Amino acid sequence: MPVCHADGNADQKNTPQSRAAEKARYHPPDFSAQKRVGKASFYARQFSGKTMADGTKMNPQGDNAASKTLPLGTTAKVTNIETGKSAVVTIEDRGPYVPGRIVDLSPATAGKIGITPRKGVAPVVVAPITVPQPDGRIKLGAAAREPLETEAGIREAADDAPSGEATGTRTLQH
Repeated sequence: MPVCHADGNADQKNTPQSRAAEKARYHPPDFSAQKRVGKASFYARQFSGKTMADGTKMNPQGDNAASKTLPLGTTAKVTNIETGKSAVVTIEDRGPYVPGRIVDLSPATAGKIGITPRKGVAPVVVAPITVPQPDGRIKLGAAAREPLETEAGIREAADDAPSGEATGTRTLQH
């Protein structure tokens, strides 16, 4: 199964300048329903109750998540590559605007998959389950078509992923 890899330089720092540049950069919508490998972080405490892109309030105990490219309403399985733990999320917001990060999770979801406040960021596989399409249809994603992966399979896919790839995407047959 093809896997998309986050573009961006993994060595870039999380600075106000890098966040502003990432936010200003155009992120085309991704309706492909392919897996992607990148870094996940989680919403800071001050975002609790704030209105998200879809109009709902951010619930730190919910399954809400943010993506720069996945359509709002997408459901996806997020798997921490280091722990093998997974959780299902719904994309309800835009972000994270830090280079190399592909998803922001609620604090509860981050905890479920082993992202601790001390660590803050972890490598993940984001596998869409359902992806709303521009014409109103729902496309089944990579996670809907495959059996649940084992921890070893997730690690194998991540080991094949290029790290710090500056531009473009690469697909892997898994």
